[in-house]
Amino acid sequence: MNPTAAAPAGAAPAQASPSQTLSRGIRALEILAAAPGPLTIAELADAMGVHRSVAYRILRTLEDHSLLVRDDAGRVQPGPGLAVLARGVSRNLQAAALPELTQLANALDMTAFVAVWDHHDCITLLTVEPRHSGATVAQHPGTRHPINAGAPGIAIQSALTEAEWDRLATGIPYRPEAAEARRTGYSASHDEVIAGVSSLAAPVRVPGGRPAALAVVYIRSSRDPAAVGAALVESAARIERQLA
Repeated sequence: MNPTAAAPAGAAPAQASPSQTLSRGIRALEILAAAPGPLTIAELADAMGVHRSVAYRILRTLEDHSLLVRDDAGRVQPGPGLAVLARGVSRNLQAAALPELTQLANALDMTAFVAVWDHHDCITLLTVEPRHSGATVAQHPGTRHPINAGAPGIAIQSALTEAEWDRLATGIPYRPEAAEARRTGYSASHDEVIAGVSSLAAPVRVPGGRPAALAVVYIRSSRDPAAVGAALVESAARIERQLA
């Protein structure tokens, strides 16, 4: 049989094998983004589980595209090219959310952020810390946590009914708190993602896309959680109107 012959009519097309080199390059960027500081090539190779020569070839390619840079000591860290790529992620959502995040952060004296749904996780897309504050919770863009832990994940689930969520077959149970959040418009959590940290979040429905969450995090606050939740709901509604 000719291995290049066309598949019979009606047959499912053969699934292409993933690129190992591309996968390794993406893994290198993930490791560098999560690292607290620059890494040596040996450290990165160990984290990737590959020989130094393999890591070096991958790094040279990423460096050519400004996705990473090396300092004078030869250590590597994320490069400015990543910022260019990140700017295009959910561009409309970022543009609509930034003014609302800024207003919430400064009015509530809390770190405000937008989280987006990625498979089994929530990823922080955009964050704003209050302008004048002695101590706030840092929530960096790219921060990832399980969608079934914390107020942002509950808020994302609450944008869907339990039946709608089940039809997506995510394998993640629909939390009872999501049903309550559908009634109140916002969700709350404490001690779920970071010990001692509380969060409130409201869903943001994105036309043609998965729901996101508008959230704040704080260690302690004298503000009424219901009032903060109401502020999040109002901001989420304004964002949705801009996205419509």
